[in-house]
Amino acid sequence: MASASSKSSTWGRFLVIATPYLWSLVFFAIPFLIVLKISLSTVADGNPPYTPVFSFDGTWHSVSDFFSQLNFDNYYSIFNIWGEDGDSLYIKSYLSSVVIAFISTILLLVIGYPIAYGMARAPKNLRATLLMLVILPFWTSFLIRVYAWIGILKPEGLLNLALSKIGLVDMDHPLQILNTNYAIFIGIVYSYLPFMILPLYSSLEKMDHTLLEAAADLGCKPIKAFWLVTFPLSLPGVIAGFMLCFIPAVGEFVIPDLLGGSTTLMIGKSLYDLFLLNRDWPGASALAIILLIVLVGPITYYQHVQAKQLEVDR
Repeated sequence: MASASSKSSTWGRFLVIATPYLWSLVFFAIPFLIVLKISLSTVADGNPPYTPVFSFDGTWHSVSDFFSQLNFDNYYSIFNIWGEDGDSLYIKSYLSSVVIAFISTILLLVIGYPIAYGMARAPKNLRATLLMLVILPFWTSFLIRVYAWIGILKPEGLLNLALSKIGLVDMDHPLQILNTNYAIFIGIVYSYLPFMILPLYSSLEKMDHTLLEAAADLGCKPIKAFWLVTFPLSLPGVIAGFMLCFIPAVGEFVIPDLLGGSTTLMIGKSLYDLFLLNRDWPGASALAIILLIVLVGPITYYQHVQAKQLEVDR
């Protein structure tokens, strides 16, 4: 009986440990390898629109034969920005995506921090209600919420109508916000704000407020106490919120496409155009692989911070 119980316990521990690895294998590693395989293919007419690689006919091939099947031209074309056939479009798309995502995330932090701080300092009986109000936008379709901003920001939209009513804007010369980077910033900040507020609130809500009282007793002014006590203690939430917003914003497609217009230069839109309009699956897959590599650094850093926070909580 003891032996059977021990075996059952061992299998239970094995399943608990193996489940996340199996999940990562099925939903990350295998799709990643498929995309990598496509990125090393060559564009072709047909369905699918690329020539297969790693084709085996049942006989053993040498290592040189194996690598001769791989096509690295898709990666070369992305980084080939010099020469007569050079094109810097995709490099500019990467840089533009990172810049737009970074600025948007800074705006999210500036807006989200006071909201999270106010929620953390609110009476306990109100915190659950405030938390629900933050999560409430998720009850509506993301696409509908983005489409709503088109009606607000377009030249004859609600924003220009409201400004014209108070005499700040002439409807003959309305504000041109839609189809600009400003519209993208507004859309990202609106859509991702809960992802910034929630980790910030989690950190601020657990903070020991007697530390602020002690700082005040020692003559520290409120603003100085905030920068010396509150903000350092909330850094795990700041980093978590920053990563939760920055990483998906880099690859965002819906907001740039609907609010930024056809001239928007972001990598998510470039991927869409390559996949569906140009039907260049190998080139688009190469772009996606490079985007993943670019984001590996922030993702690894975020995981490191989360692991350290779990150790502190224990």
